[in-house]
Amino acid sequence: MEDTIFDKILRNEIPSEKVYEDDDVLAFKDINPKAPVHVLVIPKRKRQRFSEYRNVESDEAGIFMKKISSVAHSLGLDESGYRVIFNCGPHGGQEVEYIHAHILGGKKLIWSAG
Repeated sequence: MEDTIFDKILRNEIPSEKVYEDDDVLAFKDINPKAPVHVLVIPKRKRQRFSEYRNVESDEAGIFMKKISSVAHSLGLDESGYRVIFNCGPHGGQEVEYIHAHILGGKKLIWSAG
């Protein structure tokens, strides 16, 4: 697999504004935020696309989902609400070939499918 900006962030070769990190995931602020709160969550076990999750153990996918929920909670978004987005492939708007979840919140979000 090709090295991505997220691989470099995980290795601390590129700085990021971390909001959460543990053995499974890293969460950091997006450098081009689309909402007052815009955090990316990446698993430390690299997968290129969301579509790969159909072939992984349920525990791996479940842990990632739980961690995304925990990060949103730690950001104080539970009560007001938030959006979690996975972009998959070029037509889905994926810019980095490393699975990542976008957590967006901090304001009422308007739906736009592109």
